[in-house]
Amino acid sequence: MTDTLWASGVGLATRAADGTILDTWFPSPALGRLADGDAASTRASLDSQTGADERRGVQLEVVEIEIEIAAAVASTPDAYLRLHLLSHLLVTPNSVSLENVFAHLPNNAWTSAGPVAPEFASQNLPALKRAGIQVYAQDKFPRLTDYVLPEGVRIGDASRIRLGAHLSPGTVVMHEGFVNFNAGTLGSSMVEGRISQGVVVGDGSDVGGGASIMGTLSGGGTHRISIGERTLLGANAGVGISLGDDCVVEAGLYVTAGTKIVLADEPRTAEGAPQVVKASQLSGVNGVLFIRNSVSGAIEARKRTGVGVTLNEALHA
Repeated sequence: MTDTLWASGVGLATRAADGTILDTWFPSPALGRLADGDAASTRASLDSQTGADERRGVQLEVVEIEIEIAAAVASTPDAYLRLHLLSHLLVTPNSVSLENVFAHLPNNAWTSAGPVAPEFASQNLPALKRAGIQVYAQDKFPRLTDYVLPEGVRIGDASRIRLGAHLSPGTVVMHEGFVNFNAGTLGSSMVEGRISQGVVVGDGSDVGGGASIMGTLSGGGTHRISIGERTLLGANAGVGISLGDDCVVEAGLYVTAGTKIVLADEPRTAEGAPQVVKASQLSGVNGVLFIRNSVSGAIEARKRTGVGVTLNEALHA
């Protein structure tokens, strides 16, 4: 948990006709309490954008908020401020409370002009189309780039990156890559697979095409999985354990916490049998190569030395 106990922001909220706040955009979220001068300046810049948007049946208004980041989410602007803190890289994944976040994120119809109440969108689709407004999703979470454009990051398909993703400069997310909220990269990384909620990927690592990292929302329980530095998760591979630095999981291999692993480099037992452990015992260990023996079919762990993968510097500049 960060030492700063408070976060704050002045934002532009979208309110539906029934009074529901659909979202809040914070152009300059900050750690700490609201500063009078900064709040006044941001409010002045947002005032010109307030008022009714009859096309979407909403009202835009300025809101000011202070939150304790260790406390549970208490409102929709509170939830959006926490997601903005993550995507502005002011906090790292798992360092701010997101308890009750789903309860305070309405399920919106997301359009090219901003969020709309689903009932309004359903009843006014012809009018929205005549106004050139397209509905592209219906979900609690919006896409990242509708609220934050992370510096020094390439994103092939913005619809696959949720607000609340933490993408460090030098990160490349290819078209099939997916990054959930409260998850992301801590340095220059290649993302061609799935980074689930709560997962962080270290500097210089590569999540291969179709690869998957199990998160706490996808059957991973309470363990927060991390991928170390210079580590490769091969194409169509997956892990339910943490990987240390300079590790490799071969393409197509899925390693869960209960997977039985043969320690290929360790001495055999007195009976001549190989040593076998659960994969959870190797969670976070540096310099491990996970492969499937093409003859026996057993999953093996072998020791690796030296540096793991090396990313193309020009690609991540």
